[in-house]
Amino acid sequence: QLQASGGGLVQTGGSLRLSCAISGSFFGISAMRWHRQAPGKQRELVATIYKKGTTTYADSVKRRFTISADNAWDTVYLEMGSLKPEDTAIYYCNLVTSLGDYWGQGTLVTVSS
Repeated sequence: QLQASGGGLVQTGGSLRLSCAISGSFFGISAMRWHRQAPGKQRELVATIYKKGTTTYADSVKRRFTISADNAWDTVYLEMGSLKPEDTAIYYCNLVTSLGDYWGQGTLVTVSS
């Protein structure tokens, strides 16, 4: 099971940290991804962290967002800084495994101008 949390209302330029808690056993974990979906828009891949530690980011969030995981991979974080109104969306965590993908329930981030 994946439990996303940490969303909320923040002003432009502010910061938030999202968490995705991983509970239960998952075989063959290869990566965790954060996606977001804004109203009326398609879902967008925001950031990925691979089990070996490599990270990748969408151009729109590079140098503003940081994805990380604790040592046990119990929780994966998305640190978001210099937030903009266009970052407003529901953020979803997505665990990628050899047996398939698993999704959290989403957490809403609203950035006011």
